[in-house]
Amino acid sequence: MTGSLAAIGAGLAVIGAGIGIGNIGAKAMEAIARQPEAVGDIRANMILMAALVEGAALIAIILAFFGG
Repeated sequence: MTGSLAAIGAGLAVIGAGIGIGNIGAKAMEAIARQPEAVGDIRANMILMAALVEGAALIAIILAFFGG
């Protein structure tokens, strides 16, 4: 039972990260469309935020498997 709960927790973490990174990409594309001259700054911030979301998801997956 514990293994299946860990798998559900890890799956939810992955789904949340996918939705978060999708939103980051969508908003970055909207920002680039509005201000094409700021593409470098927007891209750098997008990559930074995507890395932070991935890090949080990785921690959540590790906690799901080792915490329960």
